[in-house]
Amino acid sequence: MRKIVTCIHCLMFILSPYALFGQNDYGFRHLQTIYKGDTVDILVKSKKGEEQKKKPLFFFCQGSQPIPLIITYDQNGRQGIYSVFPFNPDSLSNEYHLAIISKPYVPLIVNQKSLSDDLTYKDNTGQYPRKYIERNLLDYYVKRDKSVIRFLRKQNWISKDKLVIAGHSEGSAIAAKLALTSNSVTALIYSGASPMGRIMTIIERSRAKETDSTREAEADINYWEKIVADPGNMDGGDRDAYGTTYQFSIPLIRYVEKLKIPVLVTYGSKDASAPFNDYLRVETIRQKKKNFTFKAYIGTEHNFFPLKPDGTVNYDIFNWDKVAGDWRTWLTGK
Repeated sequence: MRKIVTCIHCLMFILSPYALFGQNDYGFRHLQTIYKGDTVDILVKSKKGEEQKKKPLFFFCQGSQPIPLIITYDQNGRQGIYSVFPFNPDSLSNEYHLAIISKPYVPLIVNQKSLSDDLTYKDNTGQYPRKYIERNLLDYYVKRDKSVIRFLRKQNWISKDKLVIAGHSEGSAIAAKLALTSNSVTALIYSGASPMGRIMTIIERSRAKETDSTREAEADINYWEKIVADPGNMDGGDRDAYGTTYQFSIPLIRYVEKLKIPVLVTYGSKDASAPFNDYLRVETIRQKKKNFTFKAYIGTEHNFFPLKPDGTVNYDIFNWDKVAGDWRTWLTGK
């Protein structure tokens, strides 16, 4: 099986130290709810002093892989956590309570030393937790997240007048289908995903680096044929199961084209998903849709880091906060 491999170097920059907190205080409210017998951990970021102030909900769908929400570290006695959100949520917390929820059967808080090199959580067998693998499906996440959103909107500090759903990478697929199937969503932010589905991103990445002798994209297409022949296969181990890749490869354009609410699409122009987002952009223009806004970050990759002239990633320039700032600017105009 193949999977989209997350670059650990890139992850460590995105999960850069956000702030230092006391032992029992990570700067978030921790809530729990139950969905079909599964405990769901919820972290809520609110502006300090305004935790009980009524504000709309900004619900962020995290990307792929079983990565804990809170990763603690100890560097020469200096303790802290890596960022829970890929961006600093402070500016958005002026208008919203921001929520993010855990992956199923992945502990909420884990020390970095207990994780794999790619920051994924594995059990004592060295594999992803079996119950995580079984639930690592688009349909599961959408139904679970709808249940969690209903729970959150019952809190007396959540306003009902707006509901913003945002997602990056795999989280964009979840966010898009959430927006399509929930009448309460008022705006969608769709970031860094291919509207043609995961398998097309895998193939596009292979096309960019393959040679006549390697023919990597052909191997990807053969892999897809195996998935289609057995889409219910949930054997994962330390990678995505066939069923996971199958569900996340259903073209998202089927969801987003039907939306009537405001939609913001953000992506790096050097990301493998860029040609497909450009296609979505061209199509919305052709169809004269007025509810879509597109923002391409020129010369940047999947996580908005710029590329150097030699094609390598320049991790010294962190653009995520700029992206989140553009989200906020767009939202304030809605």
